[in-house]
Amino acid sequence: MKSEELKKIQSPIKARYQKDPKAAIITLCAEGKIGEGISCKIETGQTLVEAGLHPATGGDGMLVCSGDLLLESLVACAGVTLSAVATSIGIKLKGGIVKAEGDLDFRGTLAMDKDIPVGFKTIRLLFELDFDENAEKIETLLKLTKRYCIVYQTIISGTEVTSKIEKRET
Repeated sequence: MKSEELKKIQSPIKARYQKDPKAAIITLCAEGKIGEGISCKIETGQTLVEAGLHPATGGDGMLVCSGDLLLESLVACAGVTLSAVATSIGIKLKGGIVKAEGDLDFRGTLAMDKDIPVGFKTIRLLFELDFDENAEKIETLLKLTKRYCIVYQTIISGTEVTSKIEKRET
């Protein structure tokens, strides 16, 4: 896709949101069904994913770890955002790979030590790209990708999450 095509697609959407800011507020939803054993089945729109315990917490490795899903969401969002930004600013990418890796101390999630945080201590996001651009343009590409990637911004911002338990009607 070329920059002009992307702008043509996004221009009426931006105009609508400019005129009616509330139209830009969209609620995305995900749902999972508690499964047998210690698992949760999630429909992704294309396939069914069954998440379970990581082997480091007692899983058998046959189910997807939710930490992996988080990193995969980051890779997907960052990859799409990078492609859109590159298109928008006229960078011609020949291809590439997006990688995310994160460090966890599983003693936290296993409640072994209250001083050890639960969750990723650090996450590294890497783009290995094929391009013929100068360093300044690539720096702009990275800056804008980080700025507009929803998952990246959610992770770094400490987004408020509310939670509750309700009795399910059967």
